[in-house]
Amino acid sequence: MNHTGYMKEAIAEAEKAYTIGEVPIGAVVVLNDQIIGRGHNLRETLKDSTAHAEIVAMREAAQQIGDWRLDGSTVYCTVEPCPMCAGAMIQFRVKTLIYGTQDLKAGAVDSIIDVLREPRFNHQVAVVSGVLEEECREIIQRFFRELRDKKKGN
Repeated sequence: MNHTGYMKEAIAEAEKAYTIGEVPIGAVVVLNDQIIGRGHNLRETLKDSTAHAEIVAMREAAQQIGDWRLDGSTVYCTVEPCPMCAGAMIQFRVKTLIYGTQDLKAGAVDSIIDVLREPRFNHQVAVVSGVLEEECREIIQRFFRELRDKKKGN
C-alpha cells in the first residue's frame, strides 16, 4: 500500500471518532507494509487527555510487536501532531510521520514548533506532510462547523 492508501485508513479512524462525538483525528502505525496499530481520538470517551489518536495507535502497535520501540515504523495521522504526540513518537522511536493537514493552534511539527526534527533530542523523526490534505482538513472542519451550529441552535 502507498501513502494514500494508509492515509485513507487513518481517515477511516477519524470517521470512527466523528461518529462517537470525538474530535475526528485518526492514525495508523505501519511496519513492514502492515498496519500494526490503529487509533482515533478517545479523550472524551475515556476521560483521558492522553487518549489522542496517535498515542492510541502507537500503544496498540507496541502491544502488537511486544516492544515499546517501534523502530522502522511509520505513523500516518490525519492532523499534525501536538507536542505530546510528537514527543511520544520520539520516545517510541518512530522512523517517519506522514500527516494530512496542519494544526495551526497546536501543531508541533510544522506549525508552531518542530519537535520531531530537533537535533538536540536523541532521536529524530522524518516528516512528510500534505498527504490527502483536503480530505483530512474537511472532516475536522465539518466536525467543528456542526459543533458551532449546535451551540447556535441551528
